[in-house]
Amino acid sequence: MTLRPLARALDTVLDRAVVPGFSSIGYAVRRRLPTWPADPAVGALAGRHVAVTGATSGLGVATARQLSELGAHVHLIVRNSDKATEVAADLPGPSTTWVCDLGDLDSVRDCASRIVADGLELHALVHNAGAMPPERTESPQGHELSMSLHVLGPVLLTELLMPVLTGHEARVVLVTSGGMYAQKLPADDPDYERGEYSGSTAYARSKRAQVELLPILTTRWAADGVAVYVMHPGWASTPGVTESLPTFDKVMGPILRDADAGADTTTWLVAATPRPPGGGLWMDRRERPTAYLGRNGASPDERRRMWEWVTSALAVAP
Repeated sequence: MTLRPLARALDTVLDRAVVPGFSSIGYAVRRRLPTWPADPAVGALAGRHVAVTGATSGLGVATARQLSELGAHVHLIVRNSDKATEVAADLPGPSTTWVCDLGDLDSVRDCASRIVADGLELHALVHNAGAMPPERTESPQGHELSMSLHVLGPVLLTELLMPVLTGHEARVVLVTSGGMYAQKLPADDPDYERGEYSGSTAYARSKRAQVELLPILTTRWAADGVAVYVMHPGWASTPGVTESLPTFDKVMGPILRDADAGADTTTWLVAATPRPPGGGLWMDRRERPTAYLGRNGASPDERRRMWEWVTSALAVAP
């Protein structure tokens, strides 16, 4: 018992130091600490249905496989059905593919209606789909694509799937990025219409929005018994990082986590019993600060204005 306070202190030091905490070093050290939570039991998700967006690459593939290994029927929500066929062939358990472009709100509505009509009961929904357009790109509805793909699409899909997210253990996980720590909530310019556009900045701004909307989403979805989490995977080596951030990938490559380590906390949040408390930002199976020293954290008014923009864009009740 005397080692646990020291272990938590070391965990916190790793987190605040950023590089060791976010890299494979932090994951390797934390797994060996006495504060590391137990792995989900074998077959923890047997008979459960779990949906994963962006399940054809990187963290999405690792998440789908880990959930399948725990017994889940995995629903692959993807843009490319051919890639999903390849992923499904490597899963140890059953799967179903649903074609959906999370950046296109009409596609989201169509996909949700098909899933609801299928009559399945979802234990969890993992929002992993992501992209980093190098130039400002608009969704079919006219929204900046990063914000549409990472915020509008996930919120809308969750809202529409609420009737099938059943039971007292249902969970929603939004996969964010450490880049969000460097950005403020763009409550006054969510569609990035002002200033010089940067793909990496747009990506980080949309990920900051995921984190800052968490208190609102937690209260909203708790009414249906659903717990919601934002999960930071640390710095993981994925095709998206290699393609979109080649310099970062080259410099940090030797200490980047693999996809399995990056997906670990998502899988744990979905499968852990009892259900972890919702409403927080998690990394390496522990809740983390959403801002350091108050830097770039949002005010309640900024969150409210951002949420008003989301509800207006989605035409849902605030």
